[in-house]
Amino acid sequence: MAKTPTTPTEALDRPARKAGRPTSAKPRPPRQPKSKPAETQEAASEAHSEPTPEATAATPNQAELIETLSMNLAKAAMMAQSAIAEAALTQADRPAALSADPFNVAPAMTSVMTSLAAQPDKMIQAQADLFGRYMRLWSSTARQAAGEAPDPAPVDKRFKDPAWSENPMFDMMRRSYLLTSDWMNGLIAGVEDVDPTLKRRAQFFIRLLTDAFSPSNFLASNPVALKALAETSGESLVKGMHNFAADLERGGGSLRISQADYGKFVVGENVATTPGQVVWRDELFELIQYAPTTETQHEIPLLIFPPWINKFYIMDLQPANSLIRWLSAQGFTVFVCSWVNPDKDKAGFGFDDYLEKGIYRAVEKTLEQAGTKQLNAVGYCIGGTLLGAGLAHMAAKGDKRIAAATFFAAQHDFAEAGDLLLFTDEHWIAEIERQMDAAGGVLPGAAMAETFNALRSNDLIWSFFISNYLLGKDPPAFDLLFWNADQTRMPKTLHLEYLRQMYGANVLAKGQFEIGGLTADLSKVEIPLYFQASREDHIAPMNSVYRSAKLFGGKDVTFTLAGSGHIAGVINAPAAKKYQHWTNPALPATLAEWQADAVEHPGSWWEHWSAWLGARSGKQIPARDPAKGPLKPIEPAPGSYVKVKS
Repeated sequence: MAKTPTTPTEALDRPARKAGRPTSAKPRPPRQPKSKPAETQEAASEAHSEPTPEATAATPNQAELIETLSMNLAKAAMMAQSAIAEAALTQADRPAALSADPFNVAPAMTSVMTSLAAQPDKMIQAQADLFGRYMRLWSSTARQAAGEAPDPAPVDKRFKDPAWSENPMFDMMRRSYLLTSDWMNGLIAGVEDVDPTLKRRAQFFIRLLTDAFSPSNFLASNPVALKALAETSGESLVKGMHNFAADLERGGGSLRISQADYGKFVVGENVATTPGQVVWRDELFELIQYAPTTETQHEIPLLIFPPWINKFYIMDLQPANSLIRWLSAQGFTVFVCSWVNPDKDKAGFGFDDYLEKGIYRAVEKTLEQAGTKQLNAVGYCIGGTLLGAGLAHMAAKGDKRIAAATFFAAQHDFAEAGDLLLFTDEHWIAEIERQMDAAGGVLPGAAMAETFNALRSNDLIWSFFISNYLLGKDPPAFDLLFWNADQTRMPKTLHLEYLRQMYGANVLAKGQFEIGGLTADLSKVEIPLYFQASREDHIAPMNSVYRSAKLFGGKDVTFTLAGSGHIAGVINAPAAKKYQHWTNPALPATLAEWQADAVEHPGSWWEHWSAWLGARSGKQIPARDPAKGPLKPIEPAPGSYVKVKS
């Protein structure tokens, strides 16, 4: 096999990558102008004076810029060609990870299109609406060309740069795209006689499609990228293709777009730095007890169960926004269950294992270390789903060791669980199961990240595609995005149970979930509960969390709504003075009724929760030193499990 020629190292800013040999078109002789009649030439000579060679020749500086731009464009093209060829070779021997239609969109689109075809009057009306919108756009553009101020463009952060409005061509392109995109999405949303699940799947696909075809995602139609290209003589595109090649290499032949500068953060050094000790470790979790920052603490300790889909240090990113550090400063003894990043040996672990070896054992060891008979617990996201089922299991057994519980963005009723429901039909689950089997019985962390990114493609995919590749910018040094990319694996048994039983059959809400040999009945849980939801949460929608709060049987149930989304709505330190939150001591039948009487407050909800929690955490006692409890320290926080990469 012949050796693949390589690009000369002096032509690139990094070591050469394998590439095919570029080809060039053969030079053509200059075209000879056709001769003109003498009188025509004379008329042309009188009308236009012949430009002098000095006027038409490029200056040395212009020639140098053109040459630099040409070389950089060629370099960028060669880098992209090389990276794609290398990725193709890497993937050549691998079976396709998913089918040609992983979202099972074809039946949904067929159903929607059949419905539209059966209502020709509705299609005619929709076409007339589209034509009318374009007529208004063309009229507005004509008035703008005549010197009138343009109509305000729809607000969309993809087009916030002034370059989109300064040039009439790009302004027209932007408005035309937004008009068509809005019309297409509205057309699908307006279909009425289609199964709601099929309709939602079609809407999701059309939104993904229209987001992908935004003119901002293409170099030739993005004025910001073209401006950067011109100002840097092509260096921005070279850097962008360098980033593109690096992300392909990082993904092993699959494009894994960098969302942050991952080299800027090290767990335990500049994130997850709150002092504490690992006081227990077994095959499923490490138990971390954090050092006190006050002379006294509440007697009843606080045990936090984070989601095992992600790592716990979202609650301990930087000192300024660390929930764990803030809780310690409020006088709480804080324990955290740091889940293991499971490998193939945990493929058979399910909800029963996470209940007995997780919830129950962590409660036992926390009480042993704190020297108390009760504790308060927190469950975040899927950790809250498990905690809720665990509380029902404890209620059935008469176990009263958990005195009160708090849920951050946690669902127990999945009837209105948002777009994640689209990933729980049997077609999709079969694909996920094949993927887990190929990985030895665990779902790779990157697969879960891709799912979450697809839910917010403009924010988590296309914005980075534009910044990293079209503009050639370095990914930001952003702690939250670093954490977001630090994914964990999921055991096959647990993940399939979660998708099929919670999202698919909603058995926990129906009182049919079997766990630990018992049926979990949430209505039997009567301890004080605090539910936090976020208004813009796309993972645990606020209405879904509210429905969950209504399932429990106690009279002391508090619901609080925060501004922002699944992460920023929860991790919002009071000192930041960001967003807002709403409170209402009542818990009426629906979220809409709750919101109607809710009171808005500026800033974080943490202080409201701290007051609620403090009133249920007992008297003040001398602060507990993690090094002096009955469980001997194993190593300093954040421990070892959180550092295991997927």
